[in-house]
Amino acid sequence: MNKNRTIIATIATIGIMTTGLCVSGLPVYAATLSDSLPSAGFSIAVSEGTSVKDVKEEVKNMVTPEAEESDQDTKSKASEETSEAEETKKATMEKTIDFDKEVVEVTVRTPADYIEERAREDFSNLVIAQVHDYVNVRDYPDEHEGKIVGKLYNKSVGEFIEEKNGWYKIQSGNCTGWVKGEYCVTGDDAVQLAKEVGTLHAIVNTTTLKVRKEPGLDAPVLGLVPIEDDLLVVEELDGWVKVDIEEGYGYVSDEYVNLHTEFVKAESKEEEEIRLEKERAERDKANAAARSATAGNNNNTGNNNGGGRTYGSYFPAEPVTHVSGDSLGAQVANFALQFVGNPYVYGGTSLTHGADCSGFVLSVYKNFGVSLPHSATADRNMGYAVGSVAEAQPGDLFCYSGHVGLYIGNNQIVHASTSKTGIIVSNATYRQPVCIRRIF
Repeated sequence: MNKNRTIIATIATIGIMTTGLCVSGLPVYAATLSDSLPSAGFSIAVSEGTSVKDVKEEVKNMVTPEAEESDQDTKSKASEETSEAEETKKATMEKTIDFDKEVVEVTVRTPADYIEERAREDFSNLVIAQVHDYVNVRDYPDEHEGKIVGKLYNKSVGEFIEEKNGWYKIQSGNCTGWVKGEYCVTGDDAVQLAKEVGTLHAIVNTTTLKVRKEPGLDAPVLGLVPIEDDLLVVEELDGWVKVDIEEGYGYVSDEYVNLHTEFVKAESKEEEEIRLEKERAERDKANAAARSATAGNNNNTGNNNGGGRTYGSYFPAEPVTHVSGDSLGAQVANFALQFVGNPYVYGGTSLTHGADCSGFVLSVYKNFGVSLPHSATADRNMGYAVGSVAEAQPGDLFCYSGHVGLYIGNNQIVHASTSKTGIIVSNATYRQPVCIRRIF
């Protein structure tokens, strides 16, 4: 049998009729083995000996016009739908982009923005002292008849209660009384001043917090800060907070800090008396301990590894290497200077093998019999306050956001700076001090 010949049986869906005869059983020449009749329920008349190719051509002529038209309509509709979909997608993307831009504009706030927002929510209750030193808080709105019950220091804030004859009745801290209106600002003026006098703080609420170079969990770590450390906030972002630490500005997740705006409040007369008495007692105790410790440690020279200092923009051109004078503060400063060049170690307290900033200060003062906490934030409450850098003396604690150092005179401090620099001497005002505390 010729392999190119085949018998094509009729299928139920295809009826191919000859002149009164069914094509079933008749030999039909196939163009190739792959050729087959279309099975779409069509009926067509063929002559004997018609090939499959001829039949397919006949079927094609019958089907193509309608099929092409239908196919064209389908393509047209599909094109229109695709075009509409693309337009919708484009519009959605544009809206999404616009929305994202709006979110960024709303969620990125500086501390001043944050404070202003909070202040404007209740600006009518804001009273801020604007004086050289302080304004007295009295129990009656009169300079002669009113008894002094407290002090509202410059840039301190109180809540407005009422006004009478140019006097404001305020509540600030544990002090309630009257202050003369001419020494204070209120309303919109207070809102503007609040941006300068208020500070936004982030209190660390996890054991050790990683401060990152960028706002993201995959960003490199800039530095580490311990639990309860009080950091100054530079700005707020969506889910992240930019903070100031010794290594520079970095970012922390807002899940691991508690934010609050801090204002200086009035001090009542009773609180002032208690504070002054406590400071006197602590100063006397520290002096006695230091003298006793100094008598037994005169031959302690420490261990100075030396070298390793590179001077940059925040280093002094001529660092102090020795502090003159016999005061206890000068002795503390000279003792601390022996360890310049030694390493910084996070959490460490060893003057020779490594200490962090508060560990360094703690160990230096321990040599003089004075106990200090291992916390840069807690050091802000030790001893008593020094009003300005100009009033600072050797041995004073210079407290910064997340950092602390020892003043050595000549506008310089010695401190355990970072893991890269170790213990170094820097300009005391290379960063803005949060406060200055005197131990002796």
